[in-house]
Amino acid sequence: MSAEVIRAGRTALGIELGSTRIKACLIDADDPGRVLATGSHAWENRFEDRIWTYALDDVWTGLRAAYADLVADAERRYGVAPETYGALGISAMMHGYLAFDADGELLVPFRTWRNTTTGQAAEALTEAFGVNIPLRWSVAHLYQAVLDGEAHLADLDHLTTLAGYVHEQLTGERVLGVGDASGVFPIAAAGTDYDGALIDRFDALVADRAPALSARKVLPRVLRAGEPAGVLTETGARRLDPTGGLRPGIPLCPPEGDAGTGMVATGAVAPRTGNVSAGTSIFAMVVLERPIAGVHHEIDLVTTPAGDPVAMVHCNNGASEFGAWAGMFSRFAHAAGTPLGADEVFRVLLEESLAGEPDAGGLLAYNHLSGEPIAGLDEGRPMFLRTPDSRFTLANAMRAQVYGIFATLALGMRVLDAEGVEIDRMFGHGGVFRTAGVAQRFLAGALNAPVAVGDTAAEGGPWGIAVLAAYLAHAETPLSTYLTDHVFAGAEVTTVTPDADDVDGFARYLTRYHEGLAAERAAADVH
Repeated sequence: MSAEVIRAGRTALGIELGSTRIKACLIDADDPGRVLATGSHAWENRFEDRIWTYALDDVWTGLRAAYADLVADAERRYGVAPETYGALGISAMMHGYLAFDADGELLVPFRTWRNTTTGQAAEALTEAFGVNIPLRWSVAHLYQAVLDGEAHLADLDHLTTLAGYVHEQLTGERVLGVGDASGVFPIAAAGTDYDGALIDRFDALVADRAPALSARKVLPRVLRAGEPAGVLTETGARRLDPTGGLRPGIPLCPPEGDAGTGMVATGAVAPRTGNVSAGTSIFAMVVLERPIAGVHHEIDLVTTPAGDPVAMVHCNNGASEFGAWAGMFSRFAHAAGTPLGADEVFRVLLEESLAGEPDAGGLLAYNHLSGEPIAGLDEGRPMFLRTPDSRFTLANAMRAQVYGIFATLALGMRVLDAEGVEIDRMFGHGGVFRTAGVAQRFLAGALNAPVAVGDTAAEGGPWGIAVLAAYLAHAETPLSTYLTDHVFAGAEVTTVTPDADDVDGFARYLTRYHEGLAAERAAADVH
């Protein structure tokens, strides 16, 4: 049956370019919860000239490798290589700055979401717009280039995100899904396009320094989930699959950011629902019932892929530091003559953390590999701290590391709580939730809210963009209804309610964590 579905192209393919892996996910378009094949490719950003970046050649090397891995997986499972799909979707890490001239040539190296060099611009735009503009947003990068008088602006024809760039190369269409676009420039209340009044305000701001620059001219067109976004061209098919096995003509959904695909992957697109996506970065998305009254630097106002308003708490640093510790223990196991696979090392360390004390025994772990605006850090310094009387055990150390993944997020979520934003349930997804009952439990304690994890939690964004691709054939149905009735109707979901000891222990940990940020800042100043 599966072989026939693949052979006939009754499938949807999603590809997401994350910070450390490019992943592909193939699903049955008629049964989106059924994953047929997957593929992946590891890659890493570079820190060059004090800028976090990826080379565009690496983008295509990685995309081709991840796609080839998916094709090989389908052949291993079903004896058939897919040649066409019912729909295709591209997703990627949000924000950042990809600037091109009229010939499509990249003007400056890709500036990713991880860069925190736009403080002057973000502060000025926040004041001018009356809306929080975070450091990583594309408009902050653009305005910082204006303030710095960068020469490339004279040749700027258009800018986009990573997902938008790949989508354009595959289809020839310069568009963005509204969720991804909401991390480029503020979206109007109707959720269908950029805020026209703020576009005018931006153009007025730059008129003296860059009179030829107009946001209206350089920003991609905005589309909502379900709207057609072009088809795979012959050139695009060969870029993705140089073997010639992939047929052109496949419809594509609007390209989305990883925040939007995370919402879809957890079914959290209705008011009072939210999700936490834990990877290289960690962020929470909460769909709002009503607008937030104040302007808070901890809160981004973005949208779902359908254009509904969302409060986003985004932290630049997620599970990478915990992954580094896991790598060290993996090497120890190998050196001791008992090698363990990466998944097994993570499982052992996460399960050991359950035996730790509720407040991690007085230990502290900071996961800041890069700057962290919510914590007030321009640069990152990973640190592990303890006092002479703290209980330095493996269980406490690992609990401190997991708490460290969620700590900065919890600081931001306090702002939403103070605004009276109510959440019925948070959904967790990402690799850290693959070990059942650990990160999910600690996140429930950190947020003092129920946390649900579904059986697709580890598939995450690639599965989410595949679902959005499948949604092209159901666009007459609201996205939330489609997810409820067609995608998650039979899904297995495990919900954990907060444990009182975990809530109290994490609160004590967070107090120490907040006080200890002074040491983080001092470390950045010294080295």
